[in-house]
Amino acid sequence: MAEVLTAEELAEYLGVHYRTVLHLAREGSLPGRRVGNSWRFHKQAIDEWLAGQTEPGRREPARAK
Repeated sequence: MAEVLTAEELAEYLGVHYRTVLHLAREGSLPGRRVGNSWRFHKQAIDEWLAGQTEPGRREPARAK
């Protein structure tokens, strides 16, 4: 499998519809980048996301003083 995946390739890899991938990417839930009018996803970042090691778009809560 390629190191960098298109939305269609990622959808196949995840077993979801490609529109689901696009929706998650637009809202910042998937680690990906726009290249022109399309999205690209680094397979290693996706694997880490699946393992729960990274959560794109999620910020740490502020700590109380």
